Amino acid sequence: MAKVLKRSKKTRKNIPEGIISINASLNNTHIVVSDKEGQVLTWATGGSSGFKGAREATPYAAQITSEGAVAKAKTLHGMEKAVVYVKGIGAGREQAVRGIVNSGVELTAIYDITPVPHNGCRKKKIRKL
Repeated sequence: MAKVLKRSKKTRKNIPEGIISINASLNNTHIVVSDKEGQVLTWATGGSSGFKGAREATPYAAQITSEGAVAKAKTLHGMEKAVVYVKGIGAGREQAVRGIVNSGVELTAIYDITPVPHNGCRKKKIRKL
């Protein structure tokens, strides 16, 4: 018989500093809040915040999503400071950062980690509609 791994119950940790990762794609915005070691505390996407379809890609959806994820991290884990990593070219990049600032978390640094090719692979051909 296979051994069943038992998960520990979620405990309320006191984490004053953390990492907030924003992935702003063309279709959605993902927000992941983690501690300094990279263990995920909370996350949110445009769909989990109540937006569906094309509205997930809007700047307003990104702001609401980031406010919700950070508010959850503040109440459950007591997060006060954070480092923000922004990746992607979506419309919600700046608004997601504004949502974090509006939720009351102090930002210590903002990094842009969008992958930029240095003439590596050949690009896809242009889509013709």
